[in-house]
Formats: sequence, structure tokens, C-alpha cells
Amino acid sequence: MGPPPPVLLLVLPLVLPLLAAGVVLRQSQEPKELWGYVQVRSKAHMFWWLYYADNPTKDFTELPLILWLQGGPGASGCGFGNFEEIGPLDKEMKRRNTTWLQAASILFVDNPVGTGFSYVDDCSLFAKNLTTVVSDMMVFLGEFFTRRTEFQTIPFYIFSESYGGKMAAGIALELHEAVQKGTIKCNFMGAALGDSWISPLDSVLSWGPYLYSTSLLDDKGLAEVTGVAKEIMDAINKNQYGLATELWGKAEDIIEENTDNVNFYNIMTKEVPEVKSNEQGNLHLRLYQRHVRNMHKDSLNELMNGPIRKKLKIIPDCVKWGGQSIEVFQNMAEDFMKPVIDIVDQLLAANVNVTVYNGQLDLIVDTMGQEAWIRKLKWPNLNQFSQQRWKALYVSPESTETAAFHKAYENFAFFWILKAGHMVPSDQGEMALKMVRMVTQQQQ
Repeated sequence: MGPPPPVLLLVLPLVLPLLAAGVVLRQSQEPKELWGYVQVRSKAHMFWWLYYADNPTKDFTELPLILWLQGGPGASGCGFGNFEEIGPLDKEMKRRNTTWLQAASILFVDNPVGTGFSYVDDCSLFAKNLTTVVSDMMVFLGEFFTRRTEFQTIPFYIFSESYGGKMAAGIALELHEAVQKGTIKCNFMGAALGDSWISPLDSVLSWGPYLYSTSLLDDKGLAEVTGVAKEIMDAINKNQYGLATELWGKAEDIIEENTDNVNFYNIMTKEVPEVKSNEQGNLHLRLYQRHVRNMHKDSLNELMNGPIRKKLKIIPDCVKWGGQSIEVFQNMAEDFMKPVIDIVDQLLAANVNVTVYNGQLDLIVDTMGQEAWIRKLKWPNLNQFSQQRWKALYVSPESTETAAFHKAYENFAFFWILKAGHMVPSDQGEMALKMVRMVTQQQQ
């Protein structure tokens, strides 16, 4: 099968039969959409899906553009981020009251290549490190802003979640430099790192204390988790990142055993392992099942490979949504435990706006771990940031319930999102939308 042309564009009809629900949305409800492929390397094809902002009082030209990056690596932004978190419709094809399209146009991209509807024709082409992920995305962004000139002057932000935050940091720095050089024309305004895998070691070291403080570990369990965390620290200090990844899997096994299978994405819920028979099997498979497969649940999988595939009309016959995601995950294994705190420092030094936001109930990237790596920043204004008093936030003027806390100084901000797990927009949609408006400097 020959590769598609570098860019394929399709405009969504104003009235589209939604096959899954057997309904037709009215014209006023259907935001304009575009989607297509960009060939980022020979035989490596990246799928993207753009929704224009859908605001009753503002044209899309008056609102920012947000690039959403999912985690994993190998989880699909065009699928999970779109239908489970911030897109116009949920996976039941019902309108989402807290879609971010109220505040911005959204560009979902299935990256790294092989994720979602993105694919490679040659298995040697999967990204193996952040450098390749960033390089591929720069090809995509260069092509996107060249073809979609209407977005060249609109404020552009990168929002991310989980491993997407690690990728976002690298992409943001490279994009900032490209804009400065004039090789990409866009109005890049900053990056928001949500529950982001910026410093894996700081996350791992905080797991034990966090679980202990929430009565999910006893003294014996805390000692076991602390012991393996120290092994991971030793491996990372010796630059043994492959070993660190293996020990990371071991640490999660120990936590599941001691907590009766706490959910790594929200400690208030219990994770019931789907595959107990693989308990002693392939490590990468177990990690994949824990951190990517849960974002390819049957209902979403059926939607993406059924009605959505038919709607898009450009997905090659040989490509199945999520069909290469495990290879994406496994190929990035050596990169998993490498920190990118230095990249955040470089962003701050370059005066790029950086926002960190985190869900209170997240374990895999708990807030304690985020605060720990922030304390390691070499940013000259860190002390002034730390001395700021945080401010309580409410979803509306009428609300009396604290939804989050916020602190900011110069070009760095932090949002502590209460009653949210790893997927902040899913758990606290109203607060997440309010945060988007704050980060993108829109009037409340």
C-alpha cells in the first residue's frame, strides 16, 4: 500500500448522521471540523483532528487554538482525549457540557506515530525517545500552520496529560525556538502540563508517603514501597533507565498487592485487573495494560473502529485504531524513566509561559511528586513563586465549594485541582474549563 499524500483534508458536513446513536445533530450544534494525515517521515503517518471553537458569542478567530497531547505513550488524543475528556461529544455521542470548544479551537493529534489512527508501514519507525517524538511533531506543526494560515496569528497553547506532558515540554521548547527562527509561523503562547510524567523518580518516591497518608498502606506496606523506590533511585542515578523501568513495574505490583488493587488514576476507586494470568508475564505488557489499555476500553474501541472510522473515510484498510499502540509503548521503554526537569527550566528561562496542573486523587503522578520536582527547578524566580499564597478557586461565583487552589508568579503557574484524579477534565470538567480560560487569559 502506497503512503497517503503529505496532507489530507476533509471538511465535516454541517449535518452528519451519527451512526452509533442513529441520530442527526442540528446544524447549530455541529462545530466545523477538519482531519487528515501528515507524513512526518517516510512511511510514518500522523493523524490529526481539528475542531473549530464553538462559542455562541465569539468567532474562532477571537479564541485560542489548543493542541491536546495524550499520554501512554500510545494513548489516543483523537479517541480518549476527544470522546472521554474535552471534545464536543462523549463516547455515547451526547453533547458534553464542559467541552473546551467553548473556550478554544482544539487540535487533537495521535502521537507518537503508531498511536490511535496514526501508523507506520515499517516497525523500525516507531519513536524510541523524546527526540524523535519532538522531531515528528515539528514536521507536523510546520505542515499544519503552513496549510491552515487562519491559525498563524491566533494564540496557540499546548495542553497535555500524563506522558503527554513530558512530550509537551520537549515540543514546546523546540517550537519556541522554531518560532524565534521564523521556521514555523504561529503565535505560541505557552504549555500546560497536566498530571505530567516530568520527573518519574519524584513520582515514585512520593507514592509510599502519599498512600500511607491516605490510609492505603500500613507500616509494612510503606516499607516495601519505599524499598523498591530506593532501588529505582539507585538505577536512575546510574543512568540504568531500562532497569529503572523494570523496577517501576515491580513497584506498581507491590502497591497493588498492598492496597488491594488501588486505581493508579484515582485512589478513590478500585482497579480490578483484567488479566491476572499475566501477573508474572511480560513486564512491558503488564505496564501497557495498566497505563494504556485502560484508555482503549471496549466501548471506545467499538466507537473508533466503527462509526468514527466510517465518518472519517480516510483511514487505510490495514489500520485499526489502537492497533499499534502496544508497539508505541514498548519502543519508548528506555525513555520512560528519564526526567525532563531541565527542559521545563529552559522553557521558563526563555520566558515561555508554563502551567502545571494536577488532580488531588491521582497516584501515578501524584501532586506530592509534582511539588518535589518543582522544588528542583533552577529558575531564578522559584523562591518568589514559592512564597506566593495560593488562592482558592470556585467553578462559579455562586459556588461555595472549593474546586481548586492556584498560585502564579511571572511565567509559571500551578493549579491544585480538588476531587480529580489523573484525568482532570473527566473528573472535574467545570473546573478544568475554568482553568483553560485562566491559562489562555480569557475574561471569567
